[in-house]
Amino acid sequence: MSDDNGDDESTTRRAAPSRTSSTDRGRLEPSTGAHAAGALPDSLNIRVDLPPAPRPEMPEDEVAVAIDDVAVNPGSVVGGDSSTTSVEVITPGLSGGYRSSYRRDASPYGALLAADASKLRRERVSTNTGSHVAVVDVPDDQLAPAEVPEPSESLTADRLIDLNRTTRPAPHGGFNRFLYEASLHLVNLGDSAKVQAHKALSARIQKRFEGGARFVPVLTRKGGVGKTTITTLLGMALADARDDRVIAIDANPDRGTLAERVDRQTRETVRDVVTKAPSIGGYTDFSGFVSRDETRLDILASDTDPTLSEAFDDDDYNVVAGLAARYYSLVLTDCGTGIVHSVMRATLQRADAIVVVSGGSVDEARLASETLTWLEANGYGELVRNAVVAINLATQGTHLVKVDEIEAHFASRVRDIVRIPYDPQLAAGSVVHWDELRPVTRLASRELAALVVEGLPVDRGH
Repeated sequence: MSDDNGDDESTTRRAAPSRTSSTDRGRLEPSTGAHAAGALPDSLNIRVDLPPAPRPEMPEDEVAVAIDDVAVNPGSVVGGDSSTTSVEVITPGLSGGYRSSYRRDASPYGALLAADASKLRRERVSTNTGSHVAVVDVPDDQLAPAEVPEPSESLTADRLIDLNRTTRPAPHGGFNRFLYEASLHLVNLGDSAKVQAHKALSARIQKRFEGGARFVPVLTRKGGVGKTTITTLLGMALADARDDRVIAIDANPDRGTLAERVDRQTRETVRDVVTKAPSIGGYTDFSGFVSRDETRLDILASDTDPTLSEAFDDDDYNVVAGLAARYYSLVLTDCGTGIVHSVMRATLQRADAIVVVSGGSVDEARLASETLTWLEANGYGELVRNAVVAINLATQGTHLVKVDEIEAHFASRVRDIVRIPYDPQLAAGSVVHWDELRPVTRLASRELAALVVEGLPVDRGH
């Protein structure tokens, strides 16, 4: 009997730790009645998962004046006698033109804000721990330009006059003009968007130059692509928008037809200018050799006798160009067929920009591209990169080719491309009247003129 009791007691003692171990691990055996209270442990551990704390965000208006928190090790601070030191703080001036010379920043954060104008700039940087303000270097090409004096031409009426109903100019044409007149000048909506675009394009063409005339030859390796027509349109667009003098010289060693695009008022030619050059003492004398159209474009014709035109060489061109440079701001040169004749070298040596004419067919586009290649191979790469290509869509075969592909090819080689649309008046090959051209033709010609003017140097130093 004693052995059986001993075995029962040992079994009971071995089972007790098993129940306690299960309770310690946080699991409670199901119990009911009086045994439920005794089954609870002395303490409970409860874990609650909360979302992460939101990252601090710094408002945009505090970034420029924020100061970084820098941790300080108290053990590195060396004790000593307290003292006071005076430090002179110099605030760098904000650059940005003439305005900074008289504006004073009254903000207490002026020193911090002025750092944007120096080589160090404070920017907000986002990291895993939040947003911080860092000081970064600014490349030299991003620094604000140095202050330079403004010329007197910058004091324009558009800049100085505050426009209102009484000071705003009267609108030009269209419904806005009708409303202005019908309301007895009480309602002034200003110019329409179309008129504003026209004035903006005119302003681009009217850019002023200093230091002498600018020379723009119009050339190509192939005849019959409309080079003379493009010269005429370019000259008329320039003369119509500008208030200075523009001349187009027919330098075709063969018989040129540039003078036939306007109503001829004289039979004088480039040969007569060369012969009578010593007697030309002013613009009045020179104007007797040119024909002028309604846009005020002057045209100097080439010789009509092919045997005489062949004798027109680079020395003769230099005489004519030298005289033209005295009395004109822009000199266009119709270079004739080909690019290897005797006048071409003198023409390119004076050129400030060039216009290359291409037709809309495969062979015309290829020859125009070869013209650019010839110029690059002969040391005129800078002229090629600054060139404007005029694609004449009036040539045969234009409707059969992908003009977009021709334009994409030239876009990789020159500065810009302009399409000159078909116009019945130009197709006739006779006198061109600017006001009778289709509006889309005049617009394309004005865009060509604006692009050419934008590529010319403002000041050549002579």
